[in-house]
Amino acid sequence: MKKVYLDNASTTAMRPEVIQEMTKIMTEDFGNPSSIHSFGRNGKTILELSRKSIAKHLNCSAQEIIFTSGGTEADNWILRSAVEDLKIERIITTKIEHHAVLHTVLVLESEYNVQVDYVNINADGSIDLTHLSNLLAQEKKTIVSLMHVNNETGTVLDLNRVGLICKQYGTLFHSDTVQSVGKTEIDLQETPVDFIIASAHKFHGPKGVGFAFIRKNSGLQPLIFGGEQEKGLRAGTEAVHQIAGMAKALSLSYENLDNERIYISELKTYLIDQLEIHFPGFRINGKRDDFYNIINIILPFSADKTSMLLFSLDMKGIAVSRGSACQSGSIKPSHVLKEMLSEEDLKLPNLRISFSHYNTKEDIDWLIESLKSI
Repeated sequence: MKKVYLDNASTTAMRPEVIQEMTKIMTEDFGNPSSIHSFGRNGKTILELSRKSIAKHLNCSAQEIIFTSGGTEADNWILRSAVEDLKIERIITTKIEHHAVLHTVLVLESEYNVQVDYVNINADGSIDLTHLSNLLAQEKKTIVSLMHVNNETGTVLDLNRVGLICKQYGTLFHSDTVQSVGKTEIDLQETPVDFIIASAHKFHGPKGVGFAFIRKNSGLQPLIFGGEQEKGLRAGTEAVHQIAGMAKALSLSYENLDNERIYISELKTYLIDQLEIHFPGFRINGKRDDFYNIINIILPFSADKTSMLLFSLDMKGIAVSRGSACQSGSIKPSHVLKEMLSEEDLKLPNLRISFSHYNTKEDIDWLIESLKSI
């Protein structure tokens, strides 16, 4: 059976070069990077070269990159430490963030009585920046947490503009950049953001590893205690093979970014063209020109097709989703689309289709044929 993977916002296939790099290190350089013998020193060298490589691509200091198990840990750490250690009194966010942010914020609100304000969302899924400014006008020690690229709709936040607004009000700015690191340029010398996060498996690296950018002198304290790894900010023996794989994946992503972005953008345009021909009543949730590798659509099918749509496509070998993989076991509608759509539209079949450079026009043709048969 033909297999078509169109769920790259959920996770991506590892590049062969990344697997080779990791296999070499697991075989030859297995030493604990905290050990002082030659095996450990080799591991430490790989670790620090990986940190420098990642920092170079983001134009920041290597000292500002802290390795984590992924984006969820990094989001939790930054928000929790901001409240516990930096004495933040208010969190400004939206109801369309990833649950790594939303659920953390709810716990902090309950545990510490932190004030939580939600920025209004426009009909196209974008942030109401006027409302953000109005909220920031209320003087309180605040952190703003807004994601760069929405993982369900591909809506893009203007990081520079929001960063400047936050700077104007003397507010900390944290952005979940899991869907954008490795897929678009981020210059941390030019972008006024205090914290960003990344997860390697979103840019063709291994699962279970990521990093946080913590701007120097932030005052953040550890979430996990133990040894002195990661400058005392993240205890636990570093997974050198995974970190090196992440650094390799990020380097390859940025080396190939221009060509792959053009190629993937053309695939997205081709899909939209085919949908317009074969399903003229379809609608895009968000804007047509949102992030280039994600599109979220409502199909002109009857509501009774909704529950079986993903199953029917899976039977044809096609992997897509109705939203974040982190809530795939839920029968509830997407919390993101709930903020954007009417109750009637929420009942209709919707799909999130997300691309990588491994996809082809033939993949899209098979998706269209399969949808027609449904």
